Amino acid sequence: MVSPLVAPIQARGQFSVLHPQTHSRELKFRDRAIVYHPNLESPKLKLDADLVCVCKTIKCHCFLPHNREQSSCLFAESLDDLDGNVGDIFVADPSTQPEEDVHTEGHTAPLGPPAAPPLPSSTSVCAADHVTQTLDREAENLPPAPKLTMLQTMIVKVLMADGSSKTLMVEGTQTVRDVLDKLFEKTYCDCGTDWSLCETNPELSIERILEDHEYLVESVSAWTNSTENKIYFLQRPRKHVIFKQPQFFYMWKKSCLKVVTEQEKQLLLKENFEGLSVVVPDLEGFLYLKDDGRKVWKPRYFVLRASGLYYVPKGKTRSSSDLACFIRFEQVNVYWTDSYRLKYRAPTDHCFVLKHPCIQKESHYVKFLCCEDEDSALLWVNSIRIAKYGTALYENYKSAVKRALNPPISQPTVQVLQLSVPLLCHLNHNQK
Repeated sequence: MVSPLVAPIQARGQFSVLHPQTHSRELKFRDRAIVYHPNLESPKLKLDADLVCVCKTIKCHCFLPHNREQSSCLFAESLDDLDGNVGDIFVADPSTQPEEDVHTEGHTAPLGPPAAPPLPSSTSVCAADHVTQTLDREAENLPPAPKLTMLQTMIVKVLMADGSSKTLMVEGTQTVRDVLDKLFEKTYCDCGTDWSLCETNPELSIERILEDHEYLVESVSAWTNSTENKIYFLQRPRKHVIFKQPQFFYMWKKSCLKVVTEQEKQLLLKENFEGLSVVVPDLEGFLYLKDDGRKVWKPRYFVLRASGLYYVPKGKTRSSSDLACFIRFEQVNVYWTDSYRLKYRAPTDHCFVLKHPCIQKESHYVKFLCCEDEDSALLWVNSIRIAKYGTALYENYKSAVKRALNPPISQPTVQVLQLSVPLLCHLNHNQK
């Protein structure tokens, strides 16, 4: 009886096509003499380049008939694993090689030295096409492969604090740090560490300082066509306040912060950022949470962890076992806000927002949080940045310091108008 995995054998010789997920398909090859290679201990078939291409396309193994004395030295390899010098070699699989004579079409084909196979017919070509189509259909049921996209080049308009603008051609592989360096050359300003690219969203009255390691094209590509978002080139002292005042984030529980020397600051940075993992500030406390769809804010007790932001449900204690996950940081960014007391009747104007970068309008997926004062907001927002980006923030800071210490040679310095911490929404209104 013929095995279901073995195709019919022709009178002069045969090749059986086997795929682990398909039934047997007959594929006859061109008439070629079989040459034995003693170094490889397996028969080698001289195939044309087009035939090799077909076999690689359907990704199958081809079985050669052997005598019983040679069956013990056979070995199997995938076509993709073959060396480039022996890419046209097809070897029998000992696990599926028949032990007895194979019966087909009413007669027995002895396992002896095979003769050359016959020329391919139209039936065999159709069979090969059918196998390829079957594999294509099976591939559709497999999980999708990781999507690899090539970031395109984009023309980005960068607005300055004085109302002027610069139009840059930004490649998809250029980071925010690269764009900042380009702006330093075009604006002739100092290369201080506070210079930042800021993304503003007038619809939600929010602003985010783009991190130096981010790709600008990727960030801008997340905007919708109808959005009025803009990119600004501004000085933001709070961008690297984590590394300039680390005691504010890692010693905040102390009732009175003493004057910290520069040596003690470096020690704090080494302990929290240069270890095996970044230490996230041990931060917890009450924040006001805005209800979805309403201008109502309710206090909740929140706890910051490396994996996300957690809160204490009503009627529960503050123990770790009772904490409920509020949001995780993998898919969201943190944004500063402007005039939320007037816009959303917030308890204070010191608020921040957590949302996905593709969401450009108010939604129940956008989380609005309010702090008691400015220092508390600074502490929460930057601690969330530490939890989300980790050592990348520290590497960005060191690169910014290095650039500030080595500005372009013979570059004049021009005093640039600086803005305060609030957003630029009033500038957008004046420009309209």
